Amino acid sequence: MKRTPIQIKLSDSRKEKPNPENLMFGRSFTDHMFVADYEEGKGWHSHRIVPYAPVTLDPAAIVLHYGQTVFEGMKAYRSADDGTVRLFRPEENMKRLNLSLERLCMPRIDEEAALHALTQLIHIEKDWIPTVEGTSLYIRPFVIANEAFLGVAPAKKYQFFIILSPVGSYYKEGIHPVKILVENEFVRAVKGGTGGAKTAGNYAAGLKAQEVADQRGYSQVLWLDGVERKYVEEVGSMNIFFKIDGEVITPAINGSILEGITRKSILQLLRHWGVPVSERKISMDEIRAAYDEGKLEEVFGTGTAAVISPVGELNWDGYKMVVNNCKTGPLAKSLFDTLSNIQTGKEIDPFKWVTELKSEFAKLA
Repeated sequence: MKRTPIQIKLSDSRKEKPNPENLMFGRSFTDHMFVADYEEGKGWHSHRIVPYAPVTLDPAAIVLHYGQTVFEGMKAYRSADDGTVRLFRPEENMKRLNLSLERLCMPRIDEEAALHALTQLIHIEKDWIPTVEGTSLYIRPFVIANEAFLGVAPAKKYQFFIILSPVGSYYKEGIHPVKILVENEFVRAVKGGTGGAKTAGNYAAGLKAQEVADQRGYSQVLWLDGVERKYVEEVGSMNIFFKIDGEVITPAINGSILEGITRKSILQLLRHWGVPVSERKISMDEIRAAYDEGKLEEVFGTGTAAVISPVGELNWDGYKMVVNNCKTGPLAKSLFDTLSNIQTGKEIDPFKWVTELKSEFAKLA
């Protein structure tokens, strides 16, 4: 397939790179970004890589008033042996981006062209990829509606961006267990809504509950279903897994939670290992009963940002469930190590999840 040409304008000045030993998540950004424009009747055009800079928007831009925007999250890693740049299942992110775009009545992107643009951008910014253990280059593709119009209707103009950020652990605890507050008051999403799309409104809807959790000393919120308010859905930034009496259980995709790519990978890895796995509805009553019977062995979250995050405590309406003595469980540790090692090239990738950019860089150099 013929590739869409990309105009490249390099920055005249380069930023000082942050210390890789104490990287925060999402605070530092590289020197360049990718941008493309869309107009109804013309399609996507003007693909370009330009210096990272503020975005100019009309005050009436639809994204500012009606939230027509979607995004993705992915990472680039340096290979542990030869420094090859590696992407983890990037084609899955672009597929999911298009699903989100469809839900928000936004134009689909060309997935192959987007991956090519990402490759070129990473080629330019490859020196920003940190190599310290537990670090990576976070990749944020996103699309916004930038047409100036105050009518409630899908926009006719959009912009597609890709920005990059060198990051450390998402949670300050790293692989150490986090404390999770089960949300009983607020609702983030319901079936038929936008919970299955990666759109800004889903995250804005969770900010109040997260603020309360922070004030009470909890890292994240665990959302329950918005109808019966008893079935587990997901954590604010992660899908959630429970190991109960030897079986790993995670909520089934139901239209109100995000189908995580790390979630999909963990399920595949567990089945590859022969671990019993179920994707089904699971209630907080079932989880509490398992805890009281001593059968709740591990709880952990999965996501691009955190990879694997063990949960050391669940607080459900004042009832505290301390999981595995608030220590990282053996299964969560094995999953984290294996997935991280596959991503960085320390272990063989039996699933062909990783895309290496070494040969592509040679073509672009």
